[in-house]
Amino acid sequence: MNKKQIFTRSVITVAIAVASSQTMAAGFQLNAQSATGLGRAFSGDGVIADNASTMAKNPASMALFDAPALSLGVIAIDTDVHVKNTKFLGKPVDDASIGGTSYAPNIYYIQPINDKFSVGASLYSNFGTKTEFPSGYGKDQAINLGPLGQVSPDLFGGLTDVKSVNLGLSAAYRINQHFSVGGGLDIIHGSGKLQRGNAQALNIDADGIALGYNLGAIYEYNQNNRFGLSYRYSPTLKAKGDIHFMGKNLSHEKLIMPLPDMVEFSGFNKLNDKFAVHYSVQWIRWSEFDTLGTTGGVELNKYQWQNAWHYSLGGTYYLNNDWTLRAGYMHDTSAQDKRTSISVPDSARNWLSSGFSYHLDSKSTIDFGLTYLIGKDVKANEKNGLLTATTRADAWLYGLQYSRSF
Repeated sequence: MNKKQIFTRSVITVAIAVASSQTMAAGFQLNAQSATGLGRAFSGDGVIADNASTMAKNPASMALFDAPALSLGVIAIDTDVHVKNTKFLGKPVDDASIGGTSYAPNIYYIQPINDKFSVGASLYSNFGTKTEFPSGYGKDQAINLGPLGQVSPDLFGGLTDVKSVNLGLSAAYRINQHFSVGGGLDIIHGSGKLQRGNAQALNIDADGIALGYNLGAIYEYNQNNRFGLSYRYSPTLKAKGDIHFMGKNLSHEKLIMPLPDMVEFSGFNKLNDKFAVHYSVQWIRWSEFDTLGTTGGVELNKYQWQNAWHYSLGGTYYLNNDWTLRAGYMHDTSAQDKRTSISVPDSARNWLSSGFSYHLDSKSTIDFGLTYLIGKDVKANEKNGLLTATTRADAWLYGLQYSRSF
């Protein structure tokens, strides 16, 4: 058996096994669309077009392909999330570790119809988060507030598990040698599980489907220099299921889950035969995530998040016919503003990324990406000082991917 057959069988087996057992990953905005992108901190992802996963960032990039292309892979996300220095009504509470390991699989296919028109399909995720506090978190600090009963730190901890899966159907059109445009329909399945106060204060298990879309354009100055702009409309998803809040059964209503729109600019410049630089700036409209409520007007929680940005810069080194090396850096700004939370820890983050491609032959490639995500200490303040804490979220991300052109 030659090296191509060995690598191909191994990667496909791993990807299918993981995708069958786990479909989501951590992080409310999930940057886990491809192992190739992970290795360069997703810099320039919408215009590099080195494999089919580029369509996740900009549908117009499909016009850059002159042959069918397939990419499939998985990213493992190992989060290290700590809640420390916690005080509940002035009394200290034990530290909590609420991170874990999850997986984000993805698959992309691009089919050129002719030299002008291409279509494609994709399956991946843009959103997801999970934090889970130990059962009975802070029960020793429970306080009896009379008519309100026993109140403990678990009222702010509990379980937060939000997931989304995006099925994309896209098309691209090459206007001329310099301009290409594209667009696509996003079929988004979202689900959420929320529990607070040992599920007595809040207990939600709901899911739903909504439609979004994305648009993109690419300008190619020449084959070594190109720039792209894309827009993704993310809908407000209405989820149906079991909804219980403060002793009331609201299951006849729907949970309203706002998702943010995104705008991204990206560029790629190949300086010579060996080296290229690439970069991206993305704006995320997190101000849409203002409150979590129901269609009946019940407000479950206030978030009042602010719009966020990420900035990424990377480089690719074409070592030889077999190996391509890449690295990148990204800075994310925090979505949380005046309201901070221990259940969804957030801060400005720095990504340090590296990766490589091994070319099995002229049509098949194995990609590996590695990122260390560095968070910051954030002071959390729940209900005007009822609970205060310091949160920090770091993570390691590992990506593996197989790509092939036909």
